[in-house]
Amino acid sequence: MKRIALFPGSFNPFTKGHKNIVERTLQSVADTVIIAIGNNCEKKCMQTVEERVESIQRVFKGNEKVRVMAYEGLTIDFAKSVNADFIVRGVRSIKDFEYEREIADVNRKLSGIETILLYTEPEYASISSSLVRELKSYGKDVSQFLP
Repeated sequence: MKRIALFPGSFNPFTKGHKNIVERTLQSVADTVIIAIGNNCEKKCMQTVEERVESIQRVFKGNEKVRVMAYEGLTIDFAKSVNADFIVRGVRSIKDFEYEREIADVNRKLSGIETILLYTEPEYASISSSLVRELKSYGKDVSQFLP
């Protein structure tokens, strides 16, 4: 049985892209997904950690393959403590990808745990306006990226 720890730092249960990543992870590479909410979230969130955990649990109610847990400390230490085979991170843009790839390299070196980077489905992804302008300057059709 594979277990995957999902750590999209700012996991928002009402963002379809995040929910989509959990569902795709279960369909493709996981038996269990653990959504981890860091305890440091209280500094930047409007909800307590307990409230965030409860709101995410409501979204996945009835799905015993998804667990939501609060943790303290380093992501890689938590991943080891729950015997995670992978860390899954959601990527919404090219900028996100570059940042997450660097984090994945560090996590692998420190813990030996691989990170899977999953782009959200195109309808949930974001793209920078500068990239749209650049693509347009090369004559590419950018209509799919515009609202």
